[in-house]
Amino acid sequence: MNETLVTMELGDIIEETRDFLSEEFEVNRNLILPENSLKDTLDLDSLDYVDLVVLIEENLNIKVTGEDFKDIVTFGDFYKLVQKKLSL
Repeated sequence: MNETLVTMELGDIIEETRDFLSEEFEVNRNLILPENSLKDTLDLDSLDYVDLVVLIEENLNIKVTGEDFKDIVTFGDFYKLVQKKLSL
């Protein structure tokens, strides 16, 4: 499954991440919109970012670090990061 993610379009990335983020952080997936704040919507604290990194690695088979999140404000920013990592 994860090998096919490399060829995913942005819409597919959004749907895939909305599914696992809403489940893991117990947030209505309809609130996970590109313009919404990642931190506020998921109610993230510093430890939650560690969980988020692990989730991304497990679900999307890409490596991310805390440093990758320094410029991430919205889910749109997050989706662009994932798309960039998948295209490397």
